[in-house]
Amino acid sequence: MASVVGDEVSNKQVIFRDYVTGFPKESDMYLRTSTIKLKVPEGSKAVLVKNLYLSCDPLMQFFMRKVQGPDPLMQLVTRKVQSNDAYDYYTPGSPVFGYGVSKVLDSGNPEFKAGDLVWGMTGWEDYSLITKSDDLIKIQHTHDDDVPLSYYTGILGMPGMTAYAGIYEVGAPKKGEYVFVSAASGAVGQLIGQFAKLTGCYVVGSAGSKEKVYIYIYIWYSMVDLLKNKLGFDEAFNYKEEHDLNTALKRYFPHGIDVYFEHVGGKMLDAVLLNMRHNGRIAACGMISQYNLEEPEGIKNLMQIGFKWIHMKGYTHRNYYHLYPKFLELVLPLIREKKIVYVEDIVEGLESGPAALVGLFTGRNFGKQVVAVARE
Repeated sequence: MASVVGDEVSNKQVIFRDYVTGFPKESDMYLRTSTIKLKVPEGSKAVLVKNLYLSCDPLMQFFMRKVQGPDPLMQLVTRKVQSNDAYDYYTPGSPVFGYGVSKVLDSGNPEFKAGDLVWGMTGWEDYSLITKSDDLIKIQHTHDDDVPLSYYTGILGMPGMTAYAGIYEVGAPKKGEYVFVSAASGAVGQLIGQFAKLTGCYVVGSAGSKEKVYIYIYIWYSMVDLLKNKLGFDEAFNYKEEHDLNTALKRYFPHGIDVYFEHVGGKMLDAVLLNMRHNGRIAACGMISQYNLEEPEGIKNLMQIGFKWIHMKGYTHRNYYHLYPKFLELVLPLIREKKIVYVEDIVEGLESGPAALVGLFTGRNFGKQVVAVARE
């Protein structure tokens, strides 16, 4: 519980230490306790929130970089799609921020009132004063709701919207098609695979560690028949243990791949191009293997795009916010009817946040990585 100091309360925070190169480390962040007034400044449109759940996302590493002059990669990642809708770099000595689920305590924005539950960008701290409050999305949630609030960091938040857009707006797999999902055990990949299975596709997923593949197969293949036959991936493999990715893909896709959901890049993408079918589609929303290389790996098989009439399109969730109501109409019933399963990896407390975030890049997590700050 926060301690009271005059008209302020204590506010535990995860602070960004300094700009990083390569993958972030736990030592790039530290804990600090400051104070905050639980009241929005007079005349401000800001919203004061108590943070409940924080999302760990690969995107956050981009905010930790120091870039001299315009950064084309950062401009792509943070490109404004809506008014007042852009990210900033982290500032050394200031709190880390990312997507989260929060409860409104006070509001200068008439769209929100005390007691509302929201998801959107917030600080890694007990309490946050959010100045870009128009970016927050209100959550319709009751105490007897059987959908966990933490789901709005994942399946009902940014990763869910990313998966939905990838399946229904970009990749558009059809019944009977062969679908490959890389980074399939992550927050987005596990949903893409299930959406594809519900469409009637043959689905194979790859993960980046032995433990992930083992747990993955255990969950999808050792549960009840419904999960095995209708919701489970048909096959899964650890791409880091395959000496020849081209041979591995031919083993799992003897007839080729119709739709590939790209999250890894590099040698994986090169091998996939050799195994794509004519008129295949590649939906690319990430290439995590390339993010921190000084010299990104070149792609040698791009000629396959022309030879096979392959359609390759990049996308992020931010292009599809206008579909969020339609997305909820589809996904909420699937969750409540247990036609879709979502795996979370939840750690408790802000002090667990740095290790949880770093774990995304070392393969320590399985499923959506979440930091629980407080219960509603």
